[in-house]
Amino acid sequence: MTVPVFDPATLPADGNVNPYTFCVELQGSQWFLQKGKMIAYYGQIEFNGIGHGALERLVRTSFHSPLHAGDWVVAQGSGKMLLADRAFDVNSFDLDDGNLTIRAGNLLAYQPSLALKQSIVPGFLTLIGTGKFVAASNGPVVFMEPPMRVDPQALVGWADCPSPCHHYDHGYVRRAGGTPWSSGVESLGAGGLRAMTGIGGASGEEHQFEFVGAGTVLLQSSETLMPEQATGAVPHEPGVPGGGAGHGGTGGQGPLGSGMPRMPGQLGDLQRRFGL
Repeated sequence: MTVPVFDPATLPADGNVNPYTFCVELQGSQWFLQKGKMIAYYGQIEFNGIGHGALERLVRTSFHSPLHAGDWVVAQGSGKMLLADRAFDVNSFDLDDGNLTIRAGNLLAYQPSLALKQSIVPGFLTLIGTGKFVAASNGPVVFMEPPMRVDPQALVGWADCPSPCHHYDHGYVRRAGGTPWSSGVESLGAGGLRAMTGIGGASGEEHQFEFVGAGTVLLQSSETLMPEQATGAVPHEPGVPGGGAGHGGTGGQGPLGSGMPRMPGQLGDLQRRFGL
């Protein structure tokens, strides 16, 4: 068996290297990129945070989600960069004067010709306009036409159709005892957490997202969500410079328990993912 060895000339331009790695070509251009998703690059490419002054005009037109600003950077320059996410399936998709809402943790990168906005549905982002974006999923993506009901944990996103509503079977409503809500995130039970986020609690057979009208629903081929992963921090692992034993405690407020205070935009996992 011959193993392919790539170089800048043989890497695809804006295409998949394999099912788990995508190559973006920059030709003096820019892409928005979620932190931690670039695994290698050729050429002269810079990575700047959303708050970088020189990018103010770009951010004004293409990034409108303050809740997620701490999780994103802008890649600009010339070269080819490889994107991946823990060996999950990675693919690119094209929008043509459309709108697509996608789970925030699944969106890896997008062209600035698209405008990113914070969805009214917690834990999701909406892309509007014309351009390409790259997304990961736990298994291949399946495209479905509404009306339909979907296990929330299998949902990747939806395009050109209204936002979904919650659907609960009678047994779930009866067990909820009238209301699953609580006064705070810390005191939420499994039912309350699922009611707010679509994750945890009852199974997909008891609780679904219901879609109606025209459009397309994107499903992953698994009922297991991609696990939340902290971004923008040195992994607290042995063998990683700046991480591992002897490099700070585990009880701090910053990312990965680094002991550093949280900076603006570095919200807790539940807060950042679900808008709580």
